[in-house]
Amino acid sequence: MPERDEEEGMRFETRAIHAGQDPEPVYGAVNVPIFQTSTYAQEGVGKPKTYDYARGGNPTREALQNVLASLEGGARALCYASGMAAESTLLLLLRPGDHVVLPDDVYGGTYRLLARVLSDWGLAFDTVDMTDPDALRKAVRDETRVVWVESPSNPLLKIVDIALAAEIAQEAGARCVVDNTFATPYLQRPLELGADVVVHSVTKYLGGHSDLVGGAVVVRDDELAERLAFLQNAVGAVPGPMDCYLALRGVKTLAVRMEAHCRGARRVAEFLAGHPGVARVHYPGLPEHPGHDLAARQMRDFGGMVSFEMGGADEAIRVAEATRLFFLGESLGGVESLIEVPGPMTHASVAGSPLEVSPALVRLSVGIEHPDDLVADLDQALG
Repeated sequence: MPERDEEEGMRFETRAIHAGQDPEPVYGAVNVPIFQTSTYAQEGVGKPKTYDYARGGNPTREALQNVLASLEGGARALCYASGMAAESTLLLLLRPGDHVVLPDDVYGGTYRLLARVLSDWGLAFDTVDMTDPDALRKAVRDETRVVWVESPSNPLLKIVDIALAAEIAQEAGARCVVDNTFATPYLQRPLELGADVVVHSVTKYLGGHSDLVGGAVVVRDDELAERLAFLQNAVGAVPGPMDCYLALRGVKTLAVRMEAHCRGARRVAEFLAGHPGVARVHYPGLPEHPGHDLAARQMRDFGGMVSFEMGGADEAIRVAEATRLFFLGESLGGVESLIEVPGPMTHASVAGSPLEVSPALVRLSVGIEHPDDLVADLDQALG
């Protein structure tokens, strides 16, 4: 991955702190203020200074959007009240009869949105193993408008060739949308690989402290950005200024946190791969992972997520309930380590579908604690 953006003249770590975040002009505050307001005084009837109403715009939100666009290398970013709000607003660009191609282990909430909400409005979708380019080509049809990519995927950590998926999508007249939540722009830049749109759950690594809920869409096309900005205001699923402020704070340390997440995850994955009680480990940083070489080419490092399989559901639950440092909980990407059993937790919405997750699967979000302490915790939990 390139370490320097020549257009902006600053490296990633510097842009995370400075892009869109100049000192506040009145008092010189080095942090973007929390503009906790619902409306703005206007200079005349129909003559706002910049914003007229906070649903349409807020300076704190604007700062977050600017830095996310910079970090992803996009023309513009739009922020929303949650990752699902970002996805829902993006998919409102589609029309009845349009078709979406999803990964066969897509995040359960994304599947639920298509299967139980938008399908009622005439949207169709199919799921496919996107690590197989031929299968992806066959899944795309004349009505396909979106090829939705997760890489690494949730929860099996599959690696998809983003450049190839984007090429297949665009040849069919569709957009390639990449959920970059697991990788973050520090590890992977899908727009530079040819994708049209990037989506994030800002709740996760971008925020990084498990204290906010938010989402974002980043695009490289100005016309598409304008359409999404209209929908952002018209639909109204916008984040509050406090959440934007917390996300701005989190983004400043994204680079150093991701280095720690990756270091810890690598250590944990290597330990699990050598443990006799673990049936299989899913982590792209392991040389035996089928997507290892591809991940090494399109990512800076391999991320902070690790999944592993036990002998059965009872064993998976036993381990998840026995850890002390890994908190049992949903979500991911915070400084603290989390453990969950996706089947009955984050991926319960795909139960009974072709995407149903093995009940023996355990998912880890490896935090920034000392890796040796995390390994010791897993060792005692595995017994």
